[in-house]
Amino acid sequence: MGLDALAANEPAFAERLKSIGYPEPRIRARGYETLLRTIVGQQVSVHAANAVWGRLDAALGSAANPAALAAASDEVLRAAGLSRQKSGYARSLANHVVSGKLDLDALPADDEAAIAQLIDIKGIGRWSAEIYLLFAEGRGDIWPAGDLAVQIEVGRMLGMADRPSEKRTREVAEAWRPHRGAAAIFTWHSYGEAAKAKTSKVPL
Repeated sequence: MGLDALAANEPAFAERLKSIGYPEPRIRARGYETLLRTIVGQQVSVHAANAVWGRLDAALGSAANPAALAAASDEVLRAAGLSRQKSGYARSLANHVVSGKLDLDALPADDEAAIAQLIDIKGIGRWSAEIYLLFAEGRGDIWPAGDLAVQIEVGRMLGMADRPSEKRTREVAEAWRPHRGAAAIFTWHSYGEAAKAKTSKVPL
């Protein structure tokens, strides 16, 4: 619905939508586990992140239990494959949840206020917070303007000579409220399709 509304008001999106179609749904579960997986998966492959998660799950009885992680020693977390830095991030998240400082079932309705609560967790930056709100909570007007792929596709679809800065990407998207979340999802879809098309043209 959001993408259709966006396409009705933005010719560039309408033209690209006709060309590549709608993106597949991307949904994540709300809550602690999704955020912890975000931390575990930072700067490593999916395979490596899954391996660490499995060891963490075995060591804690349940990796999805914040109280178990908060009570675990640094040695246990490192043995599971978390670096010292990631152990600190994971512990920050677990402590926020266990203490009640962060209630992932009742984040503020205001997007910026919700982002502020999430980035109070060590290791969760604005981009990670925006991705969580977009895919785990389904918030329709989240706009991760700092994302490189979003910037590239906005520039390409709008015919800009250069990739727009984060500031410029935020500015042009003001006209897309309250459907900026749909715009973000579509730009990722468009970026992926463009990459596929480029690869298919490479001579064998």
